[in-house]
Amino acid sequence: MPSRPDHGESVSRLSVKTMADALLSNDLLEALPDAIVAVDSDGTIVQVNSQAQELFGYAREELVGQKVEMLVPNSYRAQHRHHRQTFAEAPKMRQMGADLDLYGRRRNGSEFPVEIALSPISTEKGSFVLSAIRDISDRKRIAEELRRVNEELYRRTTEQLGEYRSRLASIIDSSEDAILSKNLDGTITSWNRGAERMYGYMAEQVIGRHISLLAPPDRADEISNILQKIVAGESVDHFESVRLTKEGLHLDVSISVSPLRNAIGEVVGASVIARDITAQKRSEAQLRQSQKMEAIGRLAGGVAHDFNNILGIVNACTEFLRDRLDPATEPSVYVENIRKAIDRGKALTRQLLTFSRTSAIQPQLLDMNDRLKDIGKLLRPLLGDDIEVVIVSKSPSAVIEADPGQLDQIVVNLAVNARDAMPRGGKLILEAGPVTIDEAYADQRQAFTAGKYIQLAVSDTGFGMNEATVSRIFEPFFTTKEIGKGTGLGLATVYGIVKQSGGHILVYSEPGQGTTFKIYFPSADHKIGLASKTDAETVGPKRHGNTILLVEDDEIMRGLTRQLLQEHGYSVVEADDGKSALECVQSHQGQIDLLLTDVVMRRMSGPELAERLSVSHPTLKVVYMSGYTGELMTNREVLKPGVTLLEKPFTRKSLLNTIHTTLG
Repeated sequence: MPSRPDHGESVSRLSVKTMADALLSNDLLEALPDAIVAVDSDGTIVQVNSQAQELFGYAREELVGQKVEMLVPNSYRAQHRHHRQTFAEAPKMRQMGADLDLYGRRRNGSEFPVEIALSPISTEKGSFVLSAIRDISDRKRIAEELRRVNEELYRRTTEQLGEYRSRLASIIDSSEDAILSKNLDGTITSWNRGAERMYGYMAEQVIGRHISLLAPPDRADEISNILQKIVAGESVDHFESVRLTKEGLHLDVSISVSPLRNAIGEVVGASVIARDITAQKRSEAQLRQSQKMEAIGRLAGGVAHDFNNILGIVNACTEFLRDRLDPATEPSVYVENIRKAIDRGKALTRQLLTFSRTSAIQPQLLDMNDRLKDIGKLLRPLLGDDIEVVIVSKSPSAVIEADPGQLDQIVVNLAVNARDAMPRGGKLILEAGPVTIDEAYADQRQAFTAGKYIQLAVSDTGFGMNEATVSRIFEPFFTTKEIGKGTGLGLATVYGIVKQSGGHILVYSEPGQGTTFKIYFPSADHKIGLASKTDAETVGPKRHGNTILLVEDDEIMRGLTRQLLQEHGYSVVEADDGKSALECVQSHQGQIDLLLTDVVMRRMSGPELAERLSVSHPTLKVVYMSGYTGELMTNREVLKPGVTLLEKPFTRKSLLNTIHTTLG
């Protein structure tokens, strides 16, 4: 029996990578109006929302960890287990119709009829079943009352018919569902208030007209097919289709049609009960989209990891070649071209990791003027030749402290939205410059604090938005795009990144006048000169006497990294995985000063190896190297305190300076 929430699209913001896990964390569950119970494959309750607590009378802590059968009356538990086993054999989104008698049991022992919609969910923690539960006591009561009243109508005298018809009309009008009747030729004969609310027509506007006025042109055949079944005395239960409102809007509906009979049992018409399930369909589509995006994100992260390993090998080889070539010779030019290609490959993998949200957040000092110039090179082929990209620098310096990948993601997301708003071409303007927010302006904008900011303005000459759209623009899953052309997460992600960076974002837009996003990042001009000098073009002097344990499962990469370290004076003990590294440490006679390990390896990960070695070598320094940093991040996707990460592909400069800094 399907759950049919009628709420809007607004749910809590979710990251693309962990949408399904966020669902089980109760964020999205609280936005749904029905009681939601998440159950694992053993039938154990793992999560409920507040509506479930209210419906069954239990607190969340009394339910989580218990078998779901505690919510089922004793007489129905065998039937419930059968349904659960059947679903486990073929898990898919499933609705349990009204032909099944399903009951729930409250804490006080009272039993009540329910309808349930089941949805399988796969997360990083395993497979779960999401049950949307609705108390249908009122519906059962109304159905029983309808049946009883109909019997009374046939049994009573003509004088009494008026009274019971009035009573029946009152019951029908009290329903939130659209309830109507029609003749066998499809002419509408009755129309309740629920139908008025759903379709927008008053009763006098539709009674006497053909039922086909509610069907889109591509659904016209459905009307005749349903009428044929009614004439044959058949019913149509929970048939899902699309219907039109008076304003021309499309509604997803669940329709049940039953024959109407006269006193001698002849079919003379049909009764129709329709429920608006548009919100439910939208929620289901969003859930499927979030699962798809999570899978795509995992794929992107895996591809980036492997590609970064390959780039690391190529980069190391070019380092050695460059040292052995005269810079004035032609081969040296080719080597430099390879290095430039590596940089482009690094930018591509960075974009992949940013999209998959497995790129660690590493704030650094950035001049937004320089960053916008680099981003502009990526935007021009992305937006197409019919959109002009203009970059305006309002000052020589516009320094902020932010993660460069996240700044790229903000601009790219806004640029893609601008492109969709300019289907016939237009202009995208990126402006950066310092602004000062005084106390008076900060008082008008409660979220602001007075101070110096760097303003990034992204403007387009597109369609623009009305006030209602602007008011919801940052809501997760809110989108004005067609189904399949937008997740509704782009601007929600932008908002989250800006807030995480300590900034603010404002939107200015009018229909036909384009849109401007103004983003304010705290100025970091005062930090210039305090930045680390480890990124200098030169590296420190050669060091002798330090021993490094190098753990890398790629043989070529391990050999090249060993050579880079040895040429700089380090002694190297190498291993191809965590198990071998532990054996090397046991057999090594001297001191090991630093562990340089890959993150993702077979048999034992880098973090696990570091933890094992910390017991016997508490002063051991650790540097991780990886092209896929997800394993080193907390749930907030920020590097854990004290973790030193060397992202692949790395240069000799970054490798040696990182180790030099870590060793002190």
